[in-house]
Amino acid sequence: MDPETTARLLDVIENDIVPLTRAGVAKGNKLFGAAILRRDDLSLVVAETNNEIANPLWHGEIHAIKRFYEMADHPDPADCIFLATHEPCSLCLSGITWAGFREFSYLFSHQDSADAFAIPHDIRILRAVYAVPDPDRSAPAEGRDLYNRENEFFTSHALDAGERGERIARTYDELSAVYQASKGAAGIPLA
Repeated sequence: MDPETTARLLDVIENDIVPLTRAGVAKGNKLFGAAILRRDDLSLVVAETNNEIANPLWHGEIHAIKRFYEMADHPDPADCIFLATHEPCSLCLSGITWAGFREFSYLFSHQDSADAFAIPHDIRILRAVYAVPDPDRSAPAEGRDLYNRENEFFTSHALDAGERGERIARTYDELSAVYQASKGAAGIPLA
């Protein structure tokens, strides 16, 4: 991804998604957010955050897709870039696919979600449900990707955010501390 597009996506995370996420986390939601931008001019179409306290399926990505399709004049998904703050879980990977988005980018990996933000469920579910043993092994091969990042439905890109990513990570560390302090109080499954 070119540096200008990466910079714009990071702008959207900092200026559009983080404020929504800060408010959502204060209510007891997880810290995952998403946005949809027009590919041609990188203008923001919609930004959202996790709203699991209203519905356990309203992950940040799914909530953004819901809001996108509620818009009467939304652009064609093929003409958009989907942005997730965190690498999408199995639900969100499917939602992005079924909604018609052909490309998405994310800042934090599944491993970041597990390690830095103490939310390991994405990895646990992907391994438990989708990781099948190789014919010559009794378990999935170690180090194998949890999904095909480039396939017939979509291409995913991890953002190379450099020092700016470190600053954003500190913001998400703060949000995670707030979430972790109240985790479970909102009654979210897999808190």
